[in-house]
Parts: sequence; structure tokens; C-alpha cells
Amino acid sequence: MDATQPSTPRSSRLSRRLLIGGAAATLGTGIAARQLTPAAAVPPVKADGITISKITDITGPDLTGRFGLSWVDLGIPVRCPDGRTLYVFGDSFGPAWGENWRSPTAAWSRTRGLPSGVRVDQAVGGNWATQLIPYQHGDEISTIIPSDLITIGDTIYLQAVVNQGFGNVIWSGIWTSTDNGATWQDSGARFPGAAHNQMWQLFTWALGSDGWVYVYSAKFLRASPMILHRVRPERLTDPDAYEPWGVAGGRWQWGAGPDPVTDGIIGEMSLRQLGDRWVFTWFNPDQYRIDAMVLDHPSQDLRQTESVTLLHGTSWDAQDTNHVAQLYGSYVIPGSRLDDLHLTVSQWNTSDNSVYHVSQYRFRGLGRWL
Repeated sequence: MDATQPSTPRSSRLSRRLLIGGAAATLGTGIAARQLTPAAAVPPVKADGITISKITDITGPDLTGRFGLSWVDLGIPVRCPDGRTLYVFGDSFGPAWGENWRSPTAAWSRTRGLPSGVRVDQAVGGNWATQLIPYQHGDEISTIIPSDLITIGDTIYLQAVVNQGFGNVIWSGIWTSTDNGATWQDSGARFPGAAHNQMWQLFTWALGSDGWVYVYSAKFLRASPMILHRVRPERLTDPDAYEPWGVAGGRWQWGAGPDPVTDGIIGEMSLRQLGDRWVFTWFNPDQYRIDAMVLDHPSQDLRQTESVTLLHGTSWDAQDTNHVAQLYGSYVIPGSRLDDLHLTVSQWNTSDNSVYHVSQYRFRGLGRWL
């Protein structure tokens, strides 16, 4: 064992599909993985007026394996108070797939010129990426999956979903860091897994210029539409302070509901304010694709808001720039603009685990399209 690896016993090399039920992107399984074409060799394409490029793979054995992050997903980014960007990963393994199971983990990047490609500089934990939250993967808690992060002042807030058996969410909570993500404390915030018809589990949130944090949430494992809350930033860790958005007396208003704001099923998602508008991206499991909306405000009628498809799912033998096998995630990278949007996108070949990584995609022209 390398001296930079932990001295604790490695987890057994069980298939993660067996460990967690294969819930993360099951479409397109059973097809042998092919070597992915280097991002630089894949020409941009234009679809629906948007120029789409794959910039780079951010993680993988040759990129982040030195940190024990050979096999990771999600890569939810947040700007740290010191200016770096923290990328937070879900179930993480290394050096081999299935070994040294940790979740969540994280790494920093100093990349500011996004078109040149995100490069990871350092992992949280040093030479070997450590688990951000202290717990053992077992019967009591099988795994904790990050939903989203937000920086307010000198504090980073992480919302994450606590599973007792993958998909059986017992609660979600908030952890905080005041040292740019190096260490984390449990805030004590608890969102019951059964609350609001299980739609208060998986979060995305963003601070608006009006002083409110807006929170979209849905059921973990892509099994529900979405609801909306708002909360003042100073009360972010107080679930009782979250004000729902719903229908009362025949009209939508704060303090009512919460009522679903979408009809379709919502997967992993990312809400951010970019300039004077908002962008919302999400994995659309029913249509096997990543979609986006440009909003004037998170409370607008999403059923009447036009969406655009950014990336389509496909099989492993039919990939090109905007058709990606077993894709999921989609998180806005800090430094993005509406007309130059960068997302982290995950892939997992669930048939043989030969691909399980995070990539960076670029979308130019979204603001002009919507």
C-alpha cells in the first residue's frame, strides 16, 4: 500500500450497483464501454442556436487518481471565500473501483479561465482525499450524497442526503465550513426524509440579489416533480424558517403549499443567478437528457417556461459532442455567464464501471436563445 493511502481496511470490491441499487443512470446499460475521444478532438456542434463543446474530463485515474479520487461523480462546484473553486463529489473510490468508499469528498481548483479546462490542484485531506463528514458506511448510514453548496460570507454550506440503504432517505442536513472547505461541522439542520411527500430531500439553492435564498427540491432518486422554498441567508440552517411557495385562494403565494412547480420528474439540478437572470439546469430522467431554463425569477411559472436540451443521452457506441452515454448531474461552474455556461456532467457505465467520472461542458448562446 502506498504511504499516501489510508491505513484503514479497504472496502470490498463489490459492484456499486449491488451496493446502492444501480440508481444513478441505468439507461444504456449492457453495452461495452469504448474509449472516449479526447475532448480536444471532438469538434463543437451547434444545436438550437447553442454552441456545445466538451472541454475536458475533470476526474479519472490519470487526473485525480493521485488523490485517491480515481472514480468519482457529481463534482458540485462552489466558489470558496478565498477565490478557489471547491468541487464536491459523491461516492468516491480508489485506487481501484469499489475500494476505499468515501462520500462526500472534495478537491480544490484554482482554474479561473474556464475555456482552458478545469484542473484539480489539491484534495481536501491532503495527498489522500478524506471523507468530509465522519461516519461509517454500514447499516445505520449506507452513504451520504451531496446535493448542493452555497457560499455566504465566509461560510460554505453543504446540503446532503443521508441514505439508510441507497434511496431510503432518512433525512437530509446541512454542514458548514469556515476554512474554505478544509473542515466541516454539522449545523444540526435536519430535513425529514418523508416531509412534503418526500420532495424536501435533494436541494439546489442560490442567493438572489433580493436577499433571499431560493431552494428548489425534489425526491432523491429522480422520482418526483419539484417544490420551491425561500429562506433568509442568516436562517439557512433553520428548517422552520423555510417559506413554501404554493396555491391558496386560487393564486400562487409565499406561505402556501408547498405545491409542485413542475409536472415532470426532476433529477440532479442546479439553480444560479447569473447577472440579472437565473439559469436552472437539471437531469431529465424521463427524456434521458440534460435540460435548461433561463428564468426571470425562481417563482415564475415553470410550466409555461420554455426549456432547451443541452445534452442528450445515448448508447456508448453512439457518442458525439452533445450525445453522451449514461449522463447525469449538471452543475453550474462558478465563472459561468449566461452566454458562456460551463457545467460539470457525470457519466457512469453501470454495466462494468469502466467509466465513472466528471467532465466539463461549455454552452455558448443560451442567453440569446431564451
